[in-house]
Amino acid sequence: MRKEYQAGLYMRLSKDDEGAGESASISTQRKMLRSYAKENGFPIYREYVDDGFSGTNFERPAWQQLIGDIEAKRINLVITKDLSRLGRDYILTGQLTELYFPSKKVRYIAINDGYDSDNSYNDIAPFKNIMNEMYARDTSKKIRSAFQTKIREGAYIGNFAPFGYKKDPMDKNHLLVDPVAASVVIDIFKKAQEGKSPGQIAADLNEREVFTPLDYRFLRQPEQTAERPDHQRKWRSGTICKILGNPVYLGHVVQGKTSKLSFKSNITLSIPRAEWVVVKNMHEPIISQEVFDQVTKRSVPRKRSQTGNMFHLFSGIALCRDCGRKMSVTGKPGKMETYRLVCGGYKQYGTRVCTSHSIGYSFLYQVIAGELNSLLTFTSRQKEEIRLSLEQKNDNRRISSSERTEKALRKRERELFLITTQLYEDKVNERISEEHFFHMLKAFEKEKKDIESRLLAVQEDKTLTEEKGKGDALFDWLEDIGNQEKITAGLMRLLIDKIEIGENQEVWIYFKTLPPEIDQQSEP
Repeated sequence: MRKEYQAGLYMRLSKDDEGAGESASISTQRKMLRSYAKENGFPIYREYVDDGFSGTNFERPAWQQLIGDIEAKRINLVITKDLSRLGRDYILTGQLTELYFPSKKVRYIAINDGYDSDNSYNDIAPFKNIMNEMYARDTSKKIRSAFQTKIREGAYIGNFAPFGYKKDPMDKNHLLVDPVAASVVIDIFKKAQEGKSPGQIAADLNEREVFTPLDYRFLRQPEQTAERPDHQRKWRSGTICKILGNPVYLGHVVQGKTSKLSFKSNITLSIPRAEWVVVKNMHEPIISQEVFDQVTKRSVPRKRSQTGNMFHLFSGIALCRDCGRKMSVTGKPGKMETYRLVCGGYKQYGTRVCTSHSIGYSFLYQVIAGELNSLLTFTSRQKEEIRLSLEQKNDNRRISSSERTEKALRKRERELFLITTQLYEDKVNERISEEHFFHMLKAFEKEKKDIESRLLAVQEDKTLTEEKGKGDALFDWLEDIGNQEKITAGLMRLLIDKIEIGENQEVWIYFKTLPPEIDQQSEP
């Protein structure tokens, strides 16, 4: 008695099969499977197609649907072009043909390999599976080798450009500055320079409803909007830390941070930082080396040093003169007079690395305050020389970054107007659903609002510059900060490179180098 079959025709194609040309195409597989089913009188229940999925990956959507139909007993016959369509992992493929299909009473046929589970002469199948895996392994090595070559050359191979950049339309392995996103990156580094913590920076961005890197990517690539959740994501301190520590903003391409466990596994392993591949000066930088070094050197402040509710003003700046490690603050919460800075090396490792020297927090504060007040005092002659030098430099300067930012924001503002106009036309002509229309409109309106606030900030900066000369603005600013009753973290990091503390409470202050035109023309 002939058994009644319900056949599932399974087709798969991946980049591994590009060399096979038309013979491996989905259309060719479909013709072959349909013809075979018709010739042998097998009714077709459904066709299952995985286009663009590797044979080493069994988490394919159509394959999972086929397994579901087997479990529901909708099909009892699976037909493929050959064994490699089933998969290229010989262990898992062997489990399917030797264990899973027989346990579910499913007949399996691989046409080109002459395999039929109803035929007792199928001894060649295990060897075919091994050969298929060897093919996949060899292809994986060739792809990995090609990627490694690109990585060493400095070609950017990521799927998406880092926040602040966009892929060059003429060369997908090259990055171009995205002015709108770059302005956010610049703002993040500026706030870090001022001493704000990643948490504070994130809170500020969330309050202004600035798009996160992922939301911004969805916004610029509407085709991915369907994957975007209804709510806007929030900035997190971890995201800020990643941006502050990413050398890509210096114009460098840093890759090779992870590797896959094997070509058959999706597990990724972290590579030690010393083994990362860094190729410098491959695209336009957004952040200067000086600013990047200031932020990363002091981790400004990725970790907020606290005793009780007291903010450690000298965090990352005060160092032990003997061992070079950072000075940490100790004391009883709420009692300022008890706070002291102690050598972090001694505190953690004892006399093996350093001695137990320390300095009173309030004493150090008074020393630094006195030095800063002295530094910010200029004679009339010094002021005039500095003013003339800055005005001369101002006359010869190139287009400022604020002007470039304004130009980019204006351009994006015009783009949004055209996009929104087209969006309304698509809705009227029913090319998009009403739900999709309002979802995209809301996103564009948020971006427009953010652009308007950034344009306002740029205009305020330009107005201040136009109303006052560079020298006048500088000295007014110096006078303002010189009259402050308290030293701020921003002022500290602006003027001081580091502070070294000696064993007998000696203090060495290293100020940042003045620009040459100021340093050379000022009186000693």
